[in-house]
Amino acid sequence: MKPEEIHLSDWMRILVGDVPGSFYLEAFLRIVFIYLVLLFSMRLMGNRMGSMLTRNEMTALVSLAAANGVALMAPDRGLLPVVLIAAVIIGYQRWIAHRAYRSPKFESMVLDDISIMVENGLIRLDKLEEGVISREQLMARLRQEGVTNLGAVRRVYHEANGSFSLLKFDEPRPGLSILPTADAAFREEQEKAPGHFACASCAHVAESKHAPTTACPRCQHKEWQPAVIS
Repeated sequence: MKPEEIHLSDWMRILVGDVPGSFYLEAFLRIVFIYLVLLFSMRLMGNRMGSMLTRNEMTALVSLAAANGVALMAPDRGLLPVVLIAAVIIGYQRWIAHRAYRSPKFESMVLDDISIMVENGLIRLDKLEEGVISREQLMARLRQEGVTNLGAVRRVYHEANGSFSLLKFDEPRPGLSILPTADAAFREEQEKAPGHFACASCAHVAESKHAPTTACPRCQHKEWQPAVIS
């Protein structure tokens, strides 16, 4: 379309476009066809496509959506390329699943692997950096699970699909409070563990009558907080 043919008052062009009215019936048929192709494709790629996706699966889903969008909106594009692209993506995903089943090393390389974010109440700062996850994001996830004290956490796994799995200790242990510092009143309500202080960075707990003045032996951070046991 030439620039001189574009006018802001041309509501028919803005709303209907430069296609005949019959294309809207065709668009309806295209939508039904593409919907069925997507539904069939996701069914062939397995039940995982109906749950939280890995990066590989998300890439496949985005690729399907991108391929279908052009055929849905452009009257000069046929539907056969949509079927071809879907067949390629389905074949690739099924091959990945087959190879991953046979080779744990290949599965870890392509589909990623789990990471231990918290181990025995201690934050694995190196794993947070590898996963590009901030401490506050981790704390927020734990608070969603009802955790208020890292000492209660035995393991936090960052799964290959991006979700978090939490395992707790049976008995309470002194640890770093994960309540927001902005909620000072609620933090004060937590039961303190006498003679214990927690590193504000990695949650390492040190026994001391007073807040340590030296750096944390685990991460070299210098801020300490009273450890809590509630």
